[in-house]
Amino acid sequence: MKNDTFYQDEPLAVEADASAPMPDTDVTGLALLTERVEQLASWCERLLRENQALREQQATLQVERDILRDKNEQSRARIDAMIVRLKGLGQG
Repeated sequence: MKNDTFYQDEPLAVEADASAPMPDTDVTGLALLTERVEQLASWCERLLRENQALREQQATLQVERDILRDKNEQSRARIDAMIVRLKGLGQG
């Protein structure tokens, strides 16, 4: 386990020279961060397009469902009417 005790004479951080160039690790880290942000933005755009396509598909399917419900109700009404006529023929 690391000793987390600080000594009074121990510096807490190394002071960076403002005129010194940035270490390669900072540049690499920045490039990696930039790449990840661009990838995230790309994913967001793709998800937005996919979401829009799914919403359009859902709307289309709802219209199709409503049409099929209407056809089903019309068929049910015709069958009920045929049953009534058949019963009338049987009694007559």
